[in-house]
Amino acid sequence: MILSNVLRYSKNLGSKVNGHRLQSTLIIAEHDNEKLAAVTRNALTAAKQLGGEVSVLVAGTKIGSVVEEVTKVSGVTKVLKAEGEEFKGFLPEVLAPLVLATQKRINATHVLAGSSAQSKSLLPRVAALLDVSPVTDVIDIKSPDTFVRTIYAGNAILTLKSLDAVKVLTVRSTSFEAAADGGSGSVEDAVPAGSYEKGSGSEWISQELTKNDRPDLASAKIVVSGGRGVKSAENFKMIYDLADKMGAGVGASRAAVDAGFVPNDMQIGQTGKIVAPELYLAIGISGAIQHLAGMKDSKTIAAINKDPDAPIFQVSDFGLVADLFKAVPEMIEKIK
Repeated sequence: MILSNVLRYSKNLGSKVNGHRLQSTLIIAEHDNEKLAAVTRNALTAAKQLGGEVSVLVAGTKIGSVVEEVTKVSGVTKVLKAEGEEFKGFLPEVLAPLVLATQKRINATHVLAGSSAQSKSLLPRVAALLDVSPVTDVIDIKSPDTFVRTIYAGNAILTLKSLDAVKVLTVRSTSFEAAADGGSGSVEDAVPAGSYEKGSGSEWISQELTKNDRPDLASAKIVVSGGRGVKSAENFKMIYDLADKMGAGVGASRAAVDAGFVPNDMQIGQTGKIVAPELYLAIGISGAIQHLAGMKDSKTIAAINKDPDAPIFQVSDFGLVADLFKAVPEMIEKIK
């Protein structure tokens, strides 16, 4: 049952809505120093609903190509760049003071980013520095101060009005279309060098990335996910084989991740990634509420499970009650 509530709150009881203040949004761009992440394009679409100017902060070590890409995105007024070795690894301890200084310089009424692992670690720090309450995983924007988000693992929908002078938001990428190209934003430095106190306390050492040719989960049109029913990491090979035949991304339930079958970057659910592909195929997944929160917005849901009473069938458009170890090899064989 979907519930709808209205919550009015402000961390500062004495704060007032500045009705005379012009709306302007600062978007935190997520990228890999080469290409803009898809979640930022979704965030740009959300920012258009807020009204006013839209500025995009691009920080990194070598951001020339990213800055050029952002200037061409529809709706971008200006790109604020910050380039330097201190931004290696995109550490939130380093980025938060930069975001704060940039927000103050342009007097932004909203600080916004697409919901991701990076924004979940950065935006709460920014909100704390601003002494405001962050609003996370927004799925709809009613007005510049009224937002909709899910609670209780997606079982209730909350409409809230923020009275904070600066709104700090993350938006769920599956709820907003990606912004297309067609803009011509200007470019300038985010803040003058040495004009703010840089963050410290953490040092980026290195990272190891798993490379594959499968679509990214966030943008894949088809997602094939395996659960505890797959039984082992070795058996996950057939999930990969089926996904490759279908041109799909590969995900997993939390139970599969906790069991060590797959790495945690494949986890879909409330504490993992949120996806909404054209087709979501759940194999050996019971359908715990935590998992459903991450995939129930998929256009079409199909499930394979030997338990006819598995909760996953309650949200599935198509269901096959069968032994996955027989059904999946048959599917792989028949898909050309």
